[in-house]
Formats: sequence, structure tokens, C-alpha cells
Amino acid sequence: MRRGQILAYRRAVQGLDERLPSRPASLRQAAWAGLQDSVPRSALLSLHARVAGITPSGWEDPSLVQVWGPRFTAYVVPRQDVPIFTLGRFPANPNASRRAEEIADRLDAFLLGRKMSASDIGRRLGIHPNALRYAAPTGRVLIRWDGARQPTVWTIPAPEMDLADARVELARRYLHLFGPTSAGAFARWAGIRPPMGRAAFEALGAAILRVRTPTGQGWILEADEPALHAPTERPGSTRLLPSGDTYFLLQGTDRELLVPDAGRRSLLWTSRVWPGALLLAGEVVGVWRRAGAAVTIESWRRLTRAERASVEAEAASLPLPGIGGSIVVRWSE
Repeated sequence: MRRGQILAYRRAVQGLDERLPSRPASLRQAAWAGLQDSVPRSALLSLHARVAGITPSGWEDPSLVQVWGPRFTAYVVPRQDVPIFTLGRFPANPNASRRAEEIADRLDAFLLGRKMSASDIGRRLGIHPNALRYAAPTGRVLIRWDGARQPTVWTIPAPEMDLADARVELARRYLHLFGPTSAGAFARWAGIRPPMGRAAFEALGAAILRVRTPTGQGWILEADEPALHAPTERPGSTRLLPSGDTYFLLQGTDRELLVPDAGRRSLLWTSRVWPGALLLAGEVVGVWRRAGAAVTIESWRRLTRAERASVEAEAASLPLPGIGGSIVVRWSE
């Protein structure tokens, strides 16, 4: 399986070649594997990259909700899929599972249906606010985080979904958006122990296939094989993907596939907060950062006048909240 086929498939299933129509079903499709929101409003910009008509409040659509998701980071996920992104990561370790349930029990008994800042909850219960996130895999805790302070936290009834079923469905979604991939990559992404990742892949049984890629062997969903082998054409879409966007939320050899040049990989996947990625004509060709209304773009090759115009138009369309005036693009080459 060639590199171009794999990247074309991933762009297509993630809605990056052509934006999805503005409707609730598109929001769920865009957030099929969740949208990381650990950098404030990055999930909003990930939605904008995939769905037409996203406004600054798009991440607050009633069909979406925030949770402490994979790796206990803030995620925007479909409301109806909360059990998948929470129970799917429930720890097998007895001490960790006991801690999760105990914190959730204490939260539920204290809040009694109220919504409260994590800092206030921590002070009242004598728990560090950051420790509250360990209750998230119970599926009983939701959050709202705007990036400025500790999140607002509340509890909901425990989901009825089976733990193993939730984990298998989480693996299925990961395979659909990130395939070809491995059980180890899934475990790292989800923030679960490697044996749990392997067990989820094994449970999928005949629903997955092993394939060869330019960086080694990987797994795909059998149902996705026709799409992976479909004829590819280099798309003309331009996207400014935010820090932690699903398309480049990768580890190990998956990074080599997306960005073959090692020097450029170090510019995208930095040791601290990642920049955004500039996706142009099907390739990541640079990085970008924002400070207020100023968007600074570092391209890795010389862009044509038409390409620059498309990037500037995409920047101008970003649904950034609280921005007075027009977005200004600054180039760094």
C-alpha cells in the first residue's frame, strides 16, 4: 500500500478534502474519534477544517460535549458517544479503577446535580483539581473548559455500555481514521495499557486486515479496504489544522509516513506545545501559530501566488472568538 493511497484515504475519511455540509450528522462524523481541545478552541478549528458553516460557538452545539478523553486531555466528542470515549479507557488495574469510581462517587454526592469549577470542588473536597480527571473513565463526569481557568465539572448517570464493547468500538474508530495502524499506536493514543490495546484489536477478529505500508505492517478495517485502494487525485484543499488535530495526532512511524523529512518532523512535533499544520494540495508543507489576530505561517517550500492567496483566505475564514478586526497573515520562510 503506497504512501499516497494512505494519506488520501485519511484525508477523505476525515473530511479534509471537501468540507461536510452544515448539519448535526456532520459534526458527529468530524468528531468520530474525538477532537482534542487541550489547546483552547483547537477542537473548534478542527471542526472548521471539516464542516462548512462553523461559527465561533460551533463547539458548543447541543450534539457535542467536552470530556477528559484520551490521555486525560480535554476532548470534544459527540454527546451520544460519551461512553465510548470514557468507558473505553476504563483502567484494568484494580487500584486505578477503584480510584476512578471513588472520585466519581465523591463528585456525585457533593455536586447533587450542580455544576461547579474544578478548583472550587477540589478545595471543598480536599482533592487537587487535576485529580478529578481520573474519574472520567467511569463515564459519569462531563466538563466545560474555555481555556482561561479550571473547567466546570458536573456528573451524569453511569452509562450502561459494556466496558469491553466500549473499548472495541474506540479501537474501531481509531482504525477507521488512522489506519493502517497498530495496536500499540492505538494504546498510546487512547492512554491505555498496551495489553488492553492488543485485546481490543484481537476482539475485532475478522473485521480487521493486516497490510504492508512504506513504514512496515499495519492493520485496517476490512470494510475500509476498498476506499484505501480507490484511485487517488491530489486535492486542492487548503487547511490550517490546529495544534493536536486528529490528522497529525500521530506517534512513531506514523509520523514518518506523514512527514518523511526528519528535520521537518521536529518542527511539527515539538517537545512543547505543537504548532498547527499547514495542509496544502494533500501534503503538510509548513506550520503555523497564532497570537491574537495575527497568524504566522512558516512554509517549508516556496508557495505560488495562488497558493498564498488560498492560505490567506483560509486564515481569514477561521471562526476565532473574541477577535476584533481582520486576521493578519505573516509569512516566515
